[in-house]
Amino acid sequence: MGIFRKLKIYYWPYKGYFFWSIAFLLIATAITVVYPMILQITIDEVIYGGKYEWIPYLALGFIGIMIIKGVATFIHQYTGDLFGITSVYKLRNALYNKLQYLPFRYYDKAKTGDLMSRLTADVEGFRFFLSIGFSELIRFILLIGISFSVMFYYSISLTIVTLITLPFLAVVTFKFDKAVHPAFRSIRKSFGKLNTKVQENISGINTVKSLSREDFEIDKFNNSNGDYKEKYIFTADIWAKFFPLMEFLGNLSVVFLLAYGGYLVMIGDLFLGELVAFYSLVWYIMWPIMNLGFIVNLFSQSKASGERLLEILEAENEIEDKPSAIKAERLKGEVEFRNVTLRYSEEDKDALYNINFHAHPGKVIGLIGSTGSGKTSLTQVMTRFYEPVDGEVRMDGKNVEEFTLHSLRSNIGFVLQESFLFSSSIKANISYGKPNATMEDIIDAAKRAQAHDFIMELPDDYDTMLGERGMGLSGGQKQRIAIARAFCINPSILILDDATSAVDMETEFQIQKSLKEVMHGRTTFIIAHRISSLKHADEILVLENGHIVERGVHDILLKQNGPYQRIYDIQYRDIGRVIGTHAG
Repeated sequence: MGIFRKLKIYYWPYKGYFFWSIAFLLIATAITVVYPMILQITIDEVIYGGKYEWIPYLALGFIGIMIIKGVATFIHQYTGDLFGITSVYKLRNALYNKLQYLPFRYYDKAKTGDLMSRLTADVEGFRFFLSIGFSELIRFILLIGISFSVMFYYSISLTIVTLITLPFLAVVTFKFDKAVHPAFRSIRKSFGKLNTKVQENISGINTVKSLSREDFEIDKFNNSNGDYKEKYIFTADIWAKFFPLMEFLGNLSVVFLLAYGGYLVMIGDLFLGELVAFYSLVWYIMWPIMNLGFIVNLFSQSKASGERLLEILEAENEIEDKPSAIKAERLKGEVEFRNVTLRYSEEDKDALYNINFHAHPGKVIGLIGSTGSGKTSLTQVMTRFYEPVDGEVRMDGKNVEEFTLHSLRSNIGFVLQESFLFSSSIKANISYGKPNATMEDIIDAAKRAQAHDFIMELPDDYDTMLGERGMGLSGGQKQRIAIARAFCINPSILILDDATSAVDMETEFQIQKSLKEVMHGRTTFIIAHRISSLKHADEILVLENGHIVERGVHDILLKQNGPYQRIYDIQYRDIGRVIGTHAG
């Protein structure tokens, strides 16, 4: 029950619903046990006792208690569902909130489909136990307790003989729980992997089709689906082995009841009506115990779900605001790296090693190097997406850890190489980082990003709704909207991570002209593979394997006969050949 104790804060505030549900469950259960008692009275007092005048009263009484039970059952089920639904509403919100604030390091290992499975199937599995499993467990206890009491009232000896198999049934049920819980946990994991396969395939359907890999993806899905099927079959096998044994032990009790109970009737120690009532009461005990497998099933599934939910809720968030963190107002944009070393995990090599540089406010810093050289890593440390293992990053003379995360990142505008747009209007996408932006702010940002003209050609211009991930727009159009989104927040520091890689040369030239105006007065970091995108920078840092191997302005770096010149020669060699051919 440790899982439920840890998750108690999400359902215990709604204990009022739970207690109302249990109160009316008690009424409904008590009335259920009254049925065999009415049957006993009918047989012993009316049929054998000749008290036929009791029949109308017994009939009316039976109808009355049926009505009461119906009302009690309705209230029990309704309040029970309210208990489960309101509890997981709070739990699901807590999970989603936690996912929003977990660091990038968590998502480096997490699978999207698996996280979706936890927020849907696992949350629903936990809800089902709150709504039904808890009440079924209490119904089990109440029904057995009340039935035992009535049976002992009728005959102590017959009760003991009839329930002699009960300890064996309890042992079998316990072993069933021990076997079925790991099986259900493996089912949950397999379902998460299956979800991941579907999510990845749908997200990458363009790549799948362009490379004609449909059959390969079908085989991959079949393998994951087959694993899910096998784990369910394994669980069904456990159920199939244990349930017949539980049913056998339950029916064995009936054999003892009929044999010894019949003997007691013959010698006059028990009335026939009491024996008939006893038979019903035995099943009120045996069926719940046999049905305990269902309760154990629910409990095991909810426990497995709860464990997976706690893995998210208890995930360590190593990047948080310090208690003494202050709000960063409008920063000037001074950025300084002091001996910064970054390692994504203990087994990885350093992504950055001993990085030192100082960017003055309003300056443009270019970052260039081969893939994996550390360009993007440098900006991710700056924004505290990752924490360095050594050294510190300072802004306006303060360690970035002294600022609250929200205020720090609000001063930084990011334009990534892969533009992500939400399934919303263009207006909402541009103003995403600044919800209170006016229409004039949005249009101004779009114009600066060279996006205004094509937006006005769309059916609903700025109110045009975009498909998932910006479907319906070209790569260059999506990129320009992403650039407009960064412009809209008017950041102190602007980070352009290969921001113009998806646009044509003419549009890039137009955007570069706008960027010069936008970059004026703000510190800008330009990550690029094309030298043309950053040759105007105030300082260019050339990175290799996490080290700064060269630094300086474009003209000076060309004279050093180093990595920068080699990159320049590779990029402009073909242009020189074309010019030479035309000159000839």
